[in-house]
Amino acid sequence: MDIAIRTQNLKKSYKPAHPRGAAAVLALDGLSITVESGAIFGLLGSNGAGKSTTMKILTTLSTPDSGEAWVAGHDVLNEPDKVRRLIGYVAQKSGIDTESTGRENLVLQGQLHGLRGSELKKRADELLARFQLSEAADRPARTLSGGMQRKLDIALGLIHRPRVLFLDEPTTGLDPESRSRLWTLIADLAFEGLTILLTTHYLEEADRLAERVAIVDRGRVVAEGIPEELKGELRGDSVQIDLAEAAAFNVPREALARVEGLRDVMVDRTIVRARADEGPTAVPLMLSALAAAGCRVSAVRLSQPTLDDVYLRHTGRTLVEAEGGN
Repeated sequence: MDIAIRTQNLKKSYKPAHPRGAAAVLALDGLSITVESGAIFGLLGSNGAGKSTTMKILTTLSTPDSGEAWVAGHDVLNEPDKVRRLIGYVAQKSGIDTESTGRENLVLQGQLHGLRGSELKKRADELLARFQLSEAADRPARTLSGGMQRKLDIALGLIHRPRVLFLDEPTTGLDPESRSRLWTLIADLAFEGLTILLTTHYLEEADRLAERVAIVDRGRVVAEGIPEELKGELRGDSVQIDLAEAAAFNVPREALARVEGLRDVMVDRTIVRARADEGPTAVPLMLSALAAAGCRVSAVRLSQPTLDDVYLRHTGRTLVEAEGGN
Protein backbone atom coordinates (compact mmCIF):
# COMPACT_ATOMS: atom_id res chain seq x y z
CA MET A 1 0.00 0.00 0.00
CA ASP A 2 1.47 3.34 -1.11
CA ILE A 3 0.88 6.01 1.55
CA ALA A 4 0.55 9.65 0.47
CA ILE A 5 -0.27 11.24 3.85
CA ARG A 6 0.32 10.07 7.38
CA THR A 7 0.06 11.81 10.73
CA GLN A 8 0.94 10.38 14.09
CA ASN A 9 -0.42 11.78 17.36
CA LEU A 10 -0.58 15.43 16.27
CA LYS A 11 -1.22 17.88 19.08
CA LYS A 12 -1.73 21.61 18.76
CA SER A 13 -3.03 24.31 21.06
CA TYR A 14 -3.47 28.04 20.57
CA LYS A 15 -2.96 30.83 23.04
CA PRO A 16 -6.18 32.79 23.63
CA ALA A 17 -6.45 36.31 22.26
CA HIS A 18 -6.75 37.64 25.82
CA PRO A 19 -4.38 35.36 27.71
CA ARG A 20 -4.91 36.69 31.24
CA GLY A 21 -6.61 33.91 33.17
CA ALA A 22 -7.69 32.06 30.01
CA ALA A 23 -6.68 28.51 29.17
CA ALA A 24 -5.07 27.60 25.88
CA VAL A 25 -7.45 26.34 23.18
CA LEU A 26 -6.74 22.70 22.30
CA ALA A 27 -7.17 22.32 18.53
CA LEU A 28 -5.64 18.86 18.04
CA ASP A 29 -5.47 16.20 20.71
CA GLY A 30 -3.50 13.30 19.25
CA LEU A 31 -4.86 13.18 15.71
CA SER A 32 -3.63 10.29 13.54
CA ILE A 33 -4.67 9.50 9.96
CA THR A 34 -3.31 7.51 7.00
CA VAL A 35 -4.24 8.33 3.40
CA GLU A 36 -3.47 6.00 0.50
CA SER A 37 -2.11 7.41 -2.76
CA GLY A 38 -4.74 8.16 -5.38
CA ALA A 39 -7.61 8.26 -2.89
CA ILE A 40 -10.04 10.93 -1.75
CA PHE A 41 -9.93 11.07 2.03
CA GLY A 42 -12.45 13.19 3.91
CA LEU A 43 -12.03 14.85 7.29
CA LEU A 44 -15.60 15.25 8.50
CA GLY A 45 -16.50 17.39 11.48
CA SER A 46 -18.01 20.59 12.76
CA ASN A 47 -16.33 23.99 12.70
CA GLY A 48 -13.67 24.01 15.39
CA ALA A 49 -13.20 20.24 15.36
CA GLY A 50 -9.57 20.55 14.21
CA LYS A 51 -9.90 19.93 10.48
CA SER A 52 -8.37 23.19 9.27
CA THR A 53 -5.58 23.01 11.84
CA THR A 54 -4.66 19.57 10.50
CA MET A 55 -4.68 20.96 6.97
CA LYS A 56 -2.41 23.87 7.92
CA ILE A 57 0.12 21.52 9.50
CA LEU A 58 0.16 19.18 6.51
CA THR A 59 0.66 22.10 4.11
CA THR A 60 3.55 23.50 6.23
CA LEU A 61 1.61 26.64 7.22
CA SER A 62 1.67 25.70 10.89
CA THR A 63 3.67 23.44 13.17
CA PRO A 64 2.30 21.05 15.78
CA ASP A 65 3.24 21.18 19.43
CA SER A 66 4.09 17.50 19.14
CA GLY A 67 3.55 14.56 16.82
CA GLU A 68 4.73 13.71 13.31
CA ALA A 69 3.45 14.14 9.77
CA TRP A 70 4.55 12.96 6.32
CA VAL A 71 3.27 14.02 2.89
CA ALA A 72 4.34 12.42 -0.40
CA GLY A 73 7.16 10.61 1.36
CA HIS A 74 8.61 13.68 3.07
CA ASP A 75 8.67 14.78 6.70
CA VAL A 76 6.52 17.90 6.95
CA LEU A 77 8.56 19.37 9.80
CA ASN A 78 12.05 18.60 8.52
CA GLU A 79 11.51 18.86 4.74
CA PRO A 80 8.90 21.61 4.27
CA ASP A 81 10.35 22.87 0.96
CA LYS A 82 10.12 19.42 -0.61
CA VAL A 83 6.54 19.05 0.62
CA ARG A 84 5.51 22.41 -0.84
CA ARG A 85 6.76 21.47 -4.29
CA LEU A 86 4.60 18.35 -4.32
CA ILE A 87 1.29 19.69 -3.01
CA GLY A 88 -1.52 21.99 -4.03
CA TYR A 89 -3.56 23.78 -1.40
CA VAL A 90 -6.98 25.40 -1.75
CA ALA A 91 -7.87 27.23 1.45
CA GLN A 92 -11.34 28.07 2.71
CA LYS A 93 -10.86 31.69 1.75
CA SER A 94 -10.21 32.36 -1.91
CA GLY A 95 -6.66 33.18 -2.99
CA ILE A 96 -7.76 34.80 -6.25
CA ASP A 97 -6.72 38.32 -7.21
CA THR A 98 -10.18 39.53 -8.14
CA GLU A 99 -8.91 42.49 -10.19
CA SER A 100 -6.86 40.22 -12.47
CA THR A 101 -8.37 37.89 -15.05
CA GLY A 102 -8.62 34.17 -14.56
CA ARG A 103 -5.83 33.62 -17.04
CA GLU A 104 -3.60 36.18 -15.33
CA ASN A 105 -4.18 34.47 -11.99
CA LEU A 106 -3.10 31.13 -13.43
CA VAL A 107 -0.04 32.57 -15.18
CA LEU A 108 1.16 34.29 -12.01
CA GLN A 109 0.65 31.14 -9.96
CA GLY A 110 2.53 29.11 -12.56
CA GLN A 111 5.44 31.55 -12.53
CA LEU A 112 5.68 31.20 -8.76
CA HIS A 113 6.14 27.50 -9.33
CA GLY A 114 8.84 28.03 -11.96
CA LEU A 115 6.76 27.51 -15.10
CA ARG A 116 7.55 29.69 -18.12
CA GLY A 117 6.79 30.30 -21.78
CA SER A 118 4.83 27.85 -23.90
CA GLU A 119 4.71 25.26 -21.11
CA LEU A 120 2.93 27.70 -18.82
CA LYS A 121 0.54 28.91 -21.53
CA LYS A 122 -0.38 25.34 -22.42
CA ARG A 123 -0.97 24.38 -18.80
CA ALA A 124 -3.14 27.44 -18.15
CA ASP A 125 -5.22 26.73 -21.24
CA GLU A 126 -5.64 23.09 -20.17
CA LEU A 127 -6.97 24.06 -16.77
CA LEU A 128 -9.26 26.78 -18.10
CA ALA A 129 -10.79 24.26 -20.48
CA ARG A 130 -11.06 21.55 -17.86
CA PHE A 131 -12.94 23.77 -15.43
CA GLN A 132 -15.18 25.30 -18.13
CA LEU A 133 -13.58 28.72 -17.68
CA SER A 134 -12.20 29.32 -21.19
CA GLU A 135 -14.93 31.72 -22.29
CA ALA A 136 -14.54 33.80 -19.11
CA ALA A 137 -10.74 33.51 -18.91
CA ASP A 138 -10.05 37.15 -19.82
CA ARG A 139 -12.67 38.72 -17.58
CA PRO A 140 -11.73 40.20 -14.19
CA ALA A 141 -12.17 37.44 -11.62
CA ARG A 142 -14.54 39.63 -9.60
CA THR A 143 -17.12 39.27 -12.39
CA LEU A 144 -17.17 35.48 -12.09
CA SER A 145 -19.89 33.65 -10.18
CA GLY A 146 -19.08 32.05 -6.82
CA GLY A 147 -18.91 28.62 -8.42
CA MET A 148 -16.59 29.82 -11.17
CA GLN A 149 -14.32 31.52 -8.66
CA ARG A 150 -14.09 28.31 -6.65
CA LYS A 151 -13.18 26.35 -9.76
CA LEU A 152 -10.47 28.90 -10.50
CA ASP A 153 -9.18 28.47 -6.94
CA ILE A 154 -8.80 24.74 -7.53
CA ALA A 155 -7.18 25.32 -10.91
CA LEU A 156 -4.59 27.51 -9.17
CA GLY A 157 -3.81 24.63 -6.83
CA LEU A 158 -3.26 22.32 -9.80
CA ILE A 159 -1.12 24.55 -12.04
CA HIS A 160 2.16 22.76 -11.15
CA ARG A 161 0.72 19.22 -11.33
CA PRO A 162 0.96 18.35 -7.62
CA ARG A 163 0.92 14.80 -6.31
CA VAL A 164 -1.35 15.68 -3.39
CA LEU A 165 -4.18 18.24 -3.37
CA PHE A 166 -5.56 19.70 -0.13
CA LEU A 167 -9.09 21.12 -0.30
CA ASP A 168 -10.29 22.93 2.81
CA GLU A 169 -14.11 23.16 2.77
CA PRO A 170 -14.11 23.37 -1.05
CA THR A 171 -17.85 23.92 -1.57
CA THR A 172 -18.82 26.08 1.41
CA GLY A 173 -21.17 28.86 0.34
CA LEU A 174 -21.98 27.41 -3.08
CA ASP A 175 -25.49 26.70 -4.28
CA PRO A 176 -26.48 23.01 -4.64
CA GLU A 177 -26.03 22.98 -8.43
CA SER A 178 -22.54 24.50 -8.29
CA ARG A 179 -21.63 22.16 -5.45
CA SER A 180 -22.69 19.11 -7.45
CA ARG A 181 -20.69 20.21 -10.49
CA LEU A 182 -17.61 20.74 -8.37
CA TRP A 183 -18.02 17.28 -6.85
CA THR A 184 -17.85 15.77 -10.33
CA LEU A 185 -14.65 17.67 -11.14
CA ILE A 186 -13.03 16.59 -7.87
CA ALA A 187 -13.98 12.95 -8.42
CA ASP A 188 -12.47 13.07 -11.92
CA LEU A 189 -9.15 14.34 -10.50
CA ALA A 190 -8.94 11.40 -8.10
CA PHE A 191 -9.85 8.97 -10.88
CA GLU A 192 -6.72 10.15 -12.70
CA GLY A 193 -4.56 9.25 -9.69
CA LEU A 194 -4.35 12.49 -7.69
CA THR A 195 -4.46 12.08 -3.91
CA ILE A 196 -7.01 14.45 -2.37
CA LEU A 197 -7.52 15.32 1.27
CA LEU A 198 -10.64 17.39 1.81
CA THR A 199 -12.25 18.80 4.89
CA THR A 200 -16.00 19.22 4.98
CA HIS A 201 -18.99 19.53 7.26
CA TYR A 202 -21.36 18.49 4.48
CA LEU A 203 -22.43 14.90 5.10
CA GLU A 204 -23.53 14.36 1.52
CA GLU A 205 -20.19 15.64 0.25
CA ALA A 206 -18.21 13.20 2.37
CA ASP A 207 -20.55 10.34 1.47
CA ARG A 208 -20.40 11.01 -2.26
CA LEU A 209 -16.72 11.85 -2.71
CA ALA A 210 -14.58 10.21 -0.04
CA GLU A 211 -13.38 6.63 -0.31
CA ARG A 212 -12.55 6.84 3.39
CA VAL A 213 -13.58 9.35 6.02
CA ALA A 214 -12.33 10.25 9.46
CA ILE A 215 -14.82 11.85 11.80
CA VAL A 216 -12.99 14.47 13.84
CA ASP A 217 -14.35 15.76 17.14
CA ARG A 218 -12.51 18.02 19.57
CA GLY A 219 -9.20 17.42 17.86
CA ARG A 220 -9.36 13.63 17.77
CA VAL A 221 -10.41 11.01 15.23
CA VAL A 222 -13.40 9.26 16.80
CA ALA A 223 -14.25 7.05 13.81
CA GLU A 224 -12.57 6.18 10.53
CA GLY A 225 -13.39 3.94 7.60
CA ILE A 226 -15.26 3.50 4.34
CA PRO A 227 -18.57 5.43 4.56
CA GLU A 228 -20.72 2.41 3.71
CA GLU A 229 -18.95 0.26 6.30
CA LEU A 230 -19.33 2.91 8.99
CA LYS A 231 -23.04 3.17 8.24
CA GLY A 232 -23.31 -0.61 8.08
CA GLU A 233 -22.10 -0.88 11.68
CA LEU A 234 -25.37 0.74 12.73
CA ARG A 235 -27.88 -2.09 12.58
CA GLY A 236 -31.50 -1.41 11.74
CA ASP A 237 -33.31 1.84 11.00
CA SER A 238 -32.90 5.36 12.33
CA VAL A 239 -36.01 6.86 13.95
CA GLN A 240 -36.43 10.52 14.87
CA ILE A 241 -39.54 11.77 16.61
CA ASP A 242 -40.19 15.46 17.14
CA LEU A 243 -42.25 16.29 20.20
CA ALA A 244 -44.75 19.16 20.21
CA GLU A 245 -43.18 20.45 23.43
CA ALA A 246 -40.38 19.43 25.76
CA ALA A 247 -41.44 16.65 28.10
CA ALA A 248 -40.56 16.29 31.76
CA PHE A 249 -37.03 15.06 32.40
CA ASN A 250 -36.46 11.49 31.15
CA VAL A 251 -40.15 10.77 30.51
CA PRO A 252 -39.69 9.87 26.80
CA ARG A 253 -36.73 7.62 27.59
CA GLU A 254 -38.63 5.78 30.31
CA ALA A 255 -41.68 5.39 28.06
CA LEU A 256 -39.62 3.94 25.21
CA ALA A 257 -37.71 1.53 27.47
CA ARG A 258 -40.64 -0.85 27.17
CA VAL A 259 -40.51 -0.99 23.34
CA GLU A 260 -38.74 -4.14 22.14
CA GLY A 261 -36.07 -3.95 19.46
CA LEU A 262 -35.17 -0.36 20.34
CA ARG A 263 -31.68 0.85 21.33
CA ASP A 264 -29.46 3.93 21.46
CA VAL A 265 -32.38 6.07 22.64
CA MET A 266 -31.37 9.73 22.97
CA VAL A 267 -33.57 12.63 24.06
CA ASP A 268 -32.61 16.26 23.46
CA ARG A 269 -35.40 18.60 24.55
CA THR A 270 -38.05 18.05 21.87
CA ILE A 271 -36.18 15.51 19.74
CA VAL A 272 -36.15 11.77 20.38
CA ARG A 273 -33.72 9.59 18.43
CA ALA A 274 -33.36 5.84 18.47
CA ARG A 275 -32.30 2.85 16.42
CA ALA A 276 -34.80 0.09 15.73
CA ASP A 277 -34.30 -3.44 14.41
CA GLU A 278 -37.52 -3.08 12.41
CA GLY A 279 -38.38 0.59 11.99
CA PRO A 280 -41.87 0.22 10.43
CA THR A 281 -42.89 -2.10 13.28
CA ALA A 282 -41.29 -0.05 16.03
CA VAL A 283 -42.68 3.37 15.09
CA PRO A 284 -46.36 2.65 15.99
CA LEU A 285 -45.25 1.12 19.30
CA MET A 286 -43.08 4.16 20.02
CA LEU A 287 -45.91 6.57 19.27
CA SER A 288 -48.27 4.60 21.49
CA ALA A 289 -45.76 4.54 24.37
CA LEU A 290 -45.11 8.29 24.09
CA ALA A 291 -48.84 9.07 23.94
CA ALA A 292 -49.45 7.00 27.07
CA ALA A 293 -46.74 9.05 28.81
CA GLY A 294 -48.42 12.31 27.78
CA CYS A 295 -45.92 13.25 25.09
CA ARG A 296 -47.51 14.84 22.01
CA VAL A 297 -45.74 14.08 18.71
CA SER A 298 -45.47 16.59 15.85
CA ALA A 299 -43.37 14.64 13.32
CA VAL A 300 -41.75 11.25 12.68
CA ARG A 301 -38.83 10.40 10.41
CA LEU A 302 -37.70 6.89 9.51
CA SER A 303 -34.53 6.36 7.49
CA GLN A 304 -31.60 4.10 6.74
CA PRO A 305 -28.35 4.87 8.58
CA THR A 306 -26.49 7.99 7.42
CA LEU A 307 -23.12 9.50 8.22
CA ASP A 308 -24.96 11.83 10.59
CA ASP A 309 -26.08 8.75 12.52
CA VAL A 310 -22.45 7.62 12.62
CA TYR A 311 -21.44 11.08 13.85
CA LEU A 312 -24.19 10.97 16.48
CA ARG A 313 -23.09 7.56 17.68
CA HIS A 314 -19.48 8.60 18.20
CA THR A 315 -19.93 12.17 19.46
CA GLY A 316 -23.31 12.14 21.19
CA ARG A 317 -24.76 14.87 18.96
CA THR A 318 -25.61 15.39 15.30
CA LEU A 319 -23.37 17.43 13.06
CA VAL A 320 -26.04 20.14 12.82
CA GLU A 321 -26.15 20.36 16.61
CA ALA A 322 -22.35 20.48 16.77
CA GLU A 323 -22.41 23.38 14.32
CA GLY A 324 -24.78 25.27 16.61
CA GLY A 325 -27.91 24.68 14.54
CA ASN A 326 -31.32 23.63 15.73
